[in-house]
Amino acid sequence: MLFMEQYLSALKKVLEEGADRKDRTGTGTRALFGMQMHFNLEKGFPALTTKKLAWKSVVSELLWFIEGSGDERRLAEILYGTRDSDKKTIWTANLQADYWKPKAKFEGDLGRVYGVQWRHWKNPDGKEIDQLKDAIKLIKENPTSRRIIVNAWNTGELDKMALPPCHTFFQFFVADGKLSLQMYQRSCDMFLGVPFNIASYSLLLHLVAQATGLKAGEFVHTLGDAHIYHNHFEQAREQLNRKPLPLPALKLNPAVKDIDKFTMKDIELLNYRHHEPIKAPMAV
Repeated sequence: MLFMEQYLSALKKVLEEGADRKDRTGTGTRALFGMQMHFNLEKGFPALTTKKLAWKSVVSELLWFIEGSGDERRLAEILYGTRDSDKKTIWTANLQADYWKPKAKFEGDLGRVYGVQWRHWKNPDGKEIDQLKDAIKLIKENPTSRRIIVNAWNTGELDKMALPPCHTFFQFFVADGKLSLQMYQRSCDMFLGVPFNIASYSLLLHLVAQATGLKAGEFVHTLGDAHIYHNHFEQAREQLNRKPLPLPALKLNPAVKDIDKFTMKDIELLNYRHHEPIKAPMAV
């Protein structure tokens, strides 16, 4: 099955065959356990076309992860160019959640979330480990290693995160001059989150491939609890009635060879055609 059709097929399968279950947010989900999708990035960039993808949010959040930040206002700064409190991000709701606010150390603090774990993982003696830097080093120096892994699921620090990671770890694989990436996602919001995650990790693969002098190969997305929230059923059915459009292409500034040097201006999505947005509430 080609490109985004496999996502739509997975969405349909969950909607039609999933089990209705209670969830942490109290909204309720319909879910299946254990699914997988493969995206060959040589065939195009897997941006969803049956509704509009929030592309700038995808890019800014990934750059924020790569920066190693847990500051929600820094994410706003990357996206909008300002830290003003009226500028909302996809993390604002988590920042403002009642269960988290008492733990925040400063305004905007989300704790030791994704990017902090990627770039500042702490071992038992307190030493920080830059997992992403180490992974890139391994890709360059020992590309056949089976240990090229970045892990965000730090069990000892879950209570120090505004939201425990949904996409928990990823592994790189090098063969025939191509770099591939597999990501395991424990919790998969099929309507809102998964299209965003597909684009984010496909972009990450492209950035790391350019930083290591390789071609972007395949993004493999492994899903654990794949679910549709009960208040997203109507929106999911609307999307399934739409016909996918041709995929866009990704353009990166070829001069950038350092993973830490990419900016919003260096990343562009070309010829992105899409259907109208479909709004749905985010469960927090």
